[in-house]
Amino acid sequence: MKSCYGLTGGIGSGKSTVAKLFEALGARIVDTDEISHRLTAAGGLAIPAIQQAFGDSYITEDGALDRTVMRALVFSDLDAKQRLQAILHPMILGQAKSDALSPSEAAYTLVVVPLLFESGRYRDWLDSVIVVDCPEAQQIAHTLKRSALDESTVRSIMAQQMDRASRLQLADEIIMNNSSLEQLEARVSELHKSLSAR
Repeated sequence: MKSCYGLTGGIGSGKSTVAKLFEALGARIVDTDEISHRLTAAGGLAIPAIQQAFGDSYITEDGALDRTVMRALVFSDLDAKQRLQAILHPMILGQAKSDALSPSEAAYTLVVVPLLFESGRYRDWLDSVIVVDCPEAQQIAHTLKRSALDESTVRSIMAQQMDRASRLQLADEIIMNNSSLEQLEARVSELHKSLSAR
């Protein structure tokens, strides 16, 4: 069986950019955020359970999860957050595992999981874990630039994630994203060669 590696990092660290670079070099990418979006889109497999647990006001007119309303709820209500995770996380894990372990022409698969260490559901079946890292100020700047979130929301998301030092301690490989795109590409290329040769 081909190797499966995890790719993680804090919000705004550059995981998506790094995943795209690996994909361009020929890696297969399984992105748990994309799986989550599919499950919660109109007609998604998670919608009936979410509707039953939270009611119609959390579903848009076209039948998708209303992310803005749900985000506001789960940030202010830990019980609601845990109920949502109990619905989504097993479904995301099942789909990610199924996608990652299916046959592929690629030399290896990268499974992109924002809360990989926090979830405790991925480490045991992945060969190793790559962490994308950058200073916290850079994480905040990246996130503010690419999303509609304000700084206090970004900081509260970061506060709910594993702290940077702990994440780095658990990493098998680290990709520093604190310089130019060229340097990031060079590091990804170097690691791609190493992963392909394993």
